[in-house]
Amino acid sequence: MTEVYTSSVIGAPADQVWAAIRDFNGLPSWHPAIAESRIEGGAPADQVGCVRAFRLKDGGFIREKLLALSDYDFACTYSILESPMGVENYIATLKLSPITDGGRTFAEWSAEFDCAPERADELTDLIGNGVFQGGFDALKGRFGG
Repeated sequence: MTEVYTSSVIGAPADQVWAAIRDFNGLPSWHPAIAESRIEGGAPADQVGCVRAFRLKDGGFIREKLLALSDYDFACTYSILESPMGVENYIATLKLSPITDGGRTFAEWSAEFDCAPERADELTDLIGNGVFQGGFDALKGRFGG
């Protein structure tokens, strides 16, 4: 099992950041790598079990299933159902915590997955620095760092 963990501080209160990222179908509005997204079957975007299908700006196609969503904890957990990355059993959690000093947010994004052993370092870098940090950097650009 390969593990990835990325954290950051965003210069806005957690409830404001959560409002921007809570929508499971809203990736294109805040993540720079996502071109378009839709929820399959017309399910609500906050319904546990819904599946989002999205296209990356580089043309890649990914399907993910929402496993948990907590407005109380500012957290969501999802799995990858289909991806060009070569990962299996991929489960990720994006969680926000309030930083009371200055009204900021501590953001954590982690994942566990199986992959070919020779690709573990490459995928850890791609997911941790590309996907997770790329999303955090975009949120910091939007809200302040």
